[in-house]
Amino acid sequence: MFEQTTTKRETMTTNSTLFQRTKVRVTDTVQATVPVDRVIQSVALTLKAKRLAGMMKALRFEERPIPDPADVPLEEIDVSNPFMNRQGQWYPYFARLREEAPVHYQPKSPFGPFWSVTRYADIQAVDSNAEVFSAEPYIVLGPPPFNAEMFIAMDPPKHDVQRRAVQGVVAPKNLKEMESLIRERVQDVLDNLPTDRPFDWVERVSKEITGRMLATLLDFPFEERHKLTYWSDTISGSADATGGTTHQDELFPAAVDLARNFTALWHDKAARRAAGEPDGFDLITLMQTSEDTKDLIKKPFEFLGNLTLLIVGGNDTTRNSMSGGVLALNRFPDEFEKLKADPKLIPNMVSEIIRWQTPLAYMRRVAKKDVHFGGQFIRKGDVVLMWYASGNRDERKFENADDFIIDRKNARNHMSFGFGVHRCMGNRLAEMQLRILWEELLERFDRIDVIGEPGYVQSNFVKGYSDMQVQLTPKPAREQTPVRVEATSGA
Repeated sequence: MFEQTTTKRETMTTNSTLFQRTKVRVTDTVQATVPVDRVIQSVALTLKAKRLAGMMKALRFEERPIPDPADVPLEEIDVSNPFMNRQGQWYPYFARLREEAPVHYQPKSPFGPFWSVTRYADIQAVDSNAEVFSAEPYIVLGPPPFNAEMFIAMDPPKHDVQRRAVQGVVAPKNLKEMESLIRERVQDVLDNLPTDRPFDWVERVSKEITGRMLATLLDFPFEERHKLTYWSDTISGSADATGGTTHQDELFPAAVDLARNFTALWHDKAARRAAGEPDGFDLITLMQTSEDTKDLIKKPFEFLGNLTLLIVGGNDTTRNSMSGGVLALNRFPDEFEKLKADPKLIPNMVSEIIRWQTPLAYMRRVAKKDVHFGGQFIRKGDVVLMWYASGNRDERKFENADDFIIDRKNARNHMSFGFGVHRCMGNRLAEMQLRILWEELLERFDRIDVIGEPGYVQSNFVKGYSDMQVQLTPKPAREQTPVRVEATSGA
């Protein structure tokens, strides 16, 4: 798939090594003594001063009509445009890149130069080779406003250590125990939906269900669960990082609020455990009981980064797939009839929803060395984007890839969860939530009609919905029988 080139081995002098070790010790000491919210405020003030002094500019995006991809010279195509999804241009542009330039260089984007890898097999090759393509220091196209370290943006072995500390929350035994709780909460949400008028599916269903699950996974106060989705939307919607609508004056207060709330939760949880409260299986407890992460609170940016990862990861994939599935079945109504005739197709349909929607459009990597890849020469330090949204529509892998087909034979081979060491930790939990949602929907409703066009999130990273008006038609009471489907196993 690719050929590595040999480069001179870089060496460090003894003085340089000592300097780096001293720097790490000083940083760790400062972080251990300064509260995380104060650290974030300090960063915010520094960046604000730089902006006022003209040393840096915050990105802002103005929407303009995107031309037909056939009218744009190949070398000028810039798929980092955050309005592509909203204007229905994302897939036509990627279809052209897959055919004409599957490894494509864009030298002048607002976020800096980057390579786009757009074919399924090439994306899989990059994602499976952490020795050549690094996930550090972040996974989005533009730089986040503060250096919040998270394990998804770490290379082994540090990545493996931190991931191992929290992955127990989604172990098969825990998922089995969670299933009844998820079902109860889904039932409560659906039983309180209006059937006499349209309503916003994103707000009433997708956000609400994911907010409830995040509160459970993090042992966060249930009555304040809406903060979790707000923080996720605000932080993942950074204009500088993803082309979103969040600017630094809004982002930093949200990050400070998140840090304060979870610092308080961490200490409260530690005090309760010290007083004899049995350990739970929430993510905070798992981090506190792991030797590798028990002192994470003393490393503010790692603490903030990993919590942000867990919140955003638990929000975007499930939430936007919950909305995307409803939209897909409206655009392909014969598939909804097929589903109602055979509910056993739900698990496979869940995989097809995640493929068709692709909630996160790409992941960023950086070449660790010079490499020949896909007929191109990628230099050490170059940014490489693996466009999952394109790979999931690659006709070389999926026949009639733009169609939504609930009994597609290879739907589970979608790449929305990634490959290799960074494969999504919560994939089984996301699938279970979607499966339960559709079991409960089929039990209650005969029709789920999308009214008009949904609103789309402004982002080149999150393929999501801001709003979606839906009208429900309930089943006659005599037809409301429980739908339960055994999930299939597989990679």
